[in-house]
Amino acid sequence: MPELPEVETTRCGIEPHLLGKTIQSIIIRQSRLRWPVPLKLKKCLPGQQILAVERRAKYLFLRLTQGTIIIHLGMSGSLRILSANSQPGPHDHIDLVLGKKCLRLRDPRRFGAWLWTTADPAKHKLIQHLGPEPLSNEFDGHYLYRISRKRKVVVKNFIMDSKVVVGVGNIYASESLFRAGINPVRSSHRIGLKRYMHLAEEIKRVLQEAIAQGGTTLKDFQHEDGSAGYFAQKLQVYGRENMPCLNCGHLIVRRVIAQRSSFYCPCCQH
Repeated sequence: MPELPEVETTRCGIEPHLLGKTIQSIIIRQSRLRWPVPLKLKKCLPGQQILAVERRAKYLFLRLTQGTIIIHLGMSGSLRILSANSQPGPHDHIDLVLGKKCLRLRDPRRFGAWLWTTADPAKHKLIQHLGPEPLSNEFDGHYLYRISRKRKVVVKNFIMDSKVVVGVGNIYASESLFRAGINPVRSSHRIGLKRYMHLAEEIKRVLQEAIAQGGTTLKDFQHEDGSAGYFAQKLQVYGRENMPCLNCGHLIVRRVIAQRSSFYCPCCQH
């Protein structure tokens, strides 16, 4: 699934091609995504100008003259800027036509979303209860420590809870916990302020590095131009089961936590 760095990379990639452009038409080949694509968009989008391309958590906002398109890439979705007359593939469900170019949504598994709102998108029912952005000033060790006091879930699940903080997916949670030296199954309410300060810093650092390098290479994710991300080359624990820890040489362990594979060093993380 594309995570926050991949979505931010996509936002940065498509933004220069969309800002200030006027929508000529929208082609909806398949409206049955995770939620139905509003067919009224065929009438209300033409003539509207794209004013901003923003991200909130793993949602993309295309702010238009009279409303906002809300896009989620789901499990396998991607956005590309293509020639408007390029032939669509079997999984190319939506084209936003902008003169000679189009923004194309490809989603083989159809778990993504393409929604519309004329209200503040931050107050949309899918978005209004989300936690702070991990790269914002609102998110820090003091925040994690404060809200963790009554939480008895393991710390990995705690930082992956989108109501706590958005965008810390499975890969980035494993990497951040390793860098902070925290065992992923440690109870969140038993971690002290100093360690949460370190963890918040590492979450920010891991995500910033991933964004700078274009996200994590996953088999279902590609950039808007079809190329893959490169952060996977720097992963220190994720996917390295039974390989030596880069810090101490102890073998990396894989453990399933909440039905997700977690990777950690039992020597370095406690």
